[in-house]
Amino acid sequence: MVKQLTEEKVFSFVEKHKMIQSGDRIILGVSGGADSVCLLFLLLEYRKRVPFDIAVVHVNHGIRGAEAEEDAACVAKLCREQGLVFRLESVDVKAYAAEEKCSEEDAGRRLRYRAFESAARELGGTRIAVAHNAEDRAETMLLHLFRGSGLKGMRGIEPVRADVTRGADISRGGDISRGGDIVRRVDIVRPVLCLERCEIEAYLQERNIPWRTDATNAGDDYTRNRIRHHLLPWAEREITGRVVSHMCKTADILSETEDYLRQQTREALADCLTEPYEPGGDRAEIIVERFLACHPVLRKRMLLTLAEGLSPTGKDISAVHVEDALSLFEKEGNRSVDLPFGIRFVRRYGRVVAGRRWEPQPGTLPKLIYERIRVREGEELPGKLYARNQYTKCFDCDKIKETPVLRFRQAGDYLTISDGAGNRIRKSLKEYMIGEKIPREMRDCIPVLAEGSHVLWLLGYRISEYYKINGNTKCILQVKLEGELPGQ
Repeated sequence: MVKQLTEEKVFSFVEKHKMIQSGDRIILGVSGGADSVCLLFLLLEYRKRVPFDIAVVHVNHGIRGAEAEEDAACVAKLCREQGLVFRLESVDVKAYAAEEKCSEEDAGRRLRYRAFESAARELGGTRIAVAHNAEDRAETMLLHLFRGSGLKGMRGIEPVRADVTRGADISRGGDISRGGDIVRRVDIVRPVLCLERCEIEAYLQERNIPWRTDATNAGDDYTRNRIRHHLLPWAEREITGRVVSHMCKTADILSETEDYLRQQTREALADCLTEPYEPGGDRAEIIVERFLACHPVLRKRMLLTLAEGLSPTGKDISAVHVEDALSLFEKEGNRSVDLPFGIRFVRRYGRVVAGRRWEPQPGTLPKLIYERIRVREGEELPGKLYARNQYTKCFDCDKIKETPVLRFRQAGDYLTISDGAGNRIRKSLKEYMIGEKIPREMRDCIPVLAEGSHVLWLLGYRISEYYKINGNTKCILQVKLEGELPGQ
């Protein structure tokens, strides 16, 4: 009876959240403990309904010596018996924690997810499955609450986390808002998040399936263990025996609310920015009047979204940083605030520009990388991929008659721009800079890529309409900024 009820509960949870599709290859993290062994056997049962492949990854953290080696041997044996691909990854958690100046608990998590990501990339995995359960979710909610989390963190662990992998460490929360080259999408799914530990152990006991016990989980060295061993049991004794279930229901409500607010934030950004917001972009310009017309909750969320998108990890932007950025909207005047990771919000007239810090230094030019790309018939133009990328631009090579020169502005420089009615007009660079409200002290410091006096690209701003690629383009000159602009 336990077997049937548990399987139906998990299978319904998997289908509700669309965790597994026919033809998937699941990269399954198995430590040998009750949670992950239970997940393995549940997925083997679910595979009888939906065809998909399973590849198992076991990570030896290099902490527990012979006991850890026994764990790995047990998982390997289990995989042989079930005819599953098995991959062992050995890491040095203590050395990594010392190098990264983080806790061993955090180091272990990062290295595990790095191993899962590597396996997904090399084995063709479409999803990564891990065995977090309902208690894990409740513990995470409390951890985030005690550390001052907002609504997003109070959801605890989500059933599905969609990631964009870039060859980076997805354990740091890889998100579409970060920079880098998108490799492919890998979702992290948690099929047993709906089960409490007592349900997991009852399922294994009824099926007579053994599991390994990690001795480190019995101690109180880690903060999570102290919550697990003391706070939650106290709440279950003194408040309600269904505390974990109630917390998970609350997490679901908060998750729905967060999804709604995320949608509202996207819509508000679309209305407040001068150009549509592109995740991973390097610059966004906010119209102050429209921004101030929004509800305060949306104002904070918009600034947090932009700041996280500009940060290399998408993390470590706190409420105090958002408050600093908000101060720019409170009164007029050209001012700026600096956030971590070289992020700067600058107030200029009725706009606030969010970007990575650049304090221009006259006489210092960046390095550009040039590449010629031949366009095959019917091929998508690469330039479309970089239309809103601030530091990679594409030009119609056949329209360039002389070698472009990277320099600073000179008298007589001009751009070709659109007048809004479909006509191209010539506009002096000086006039354009004034119209864009670029401060006088910055105008001589912004690099330009020019053919004679005709500016192809004012770096950090726009390119000339004349050199843009179109359906007739046969050869593209792709120009990319190497590194950052001077002073960043």
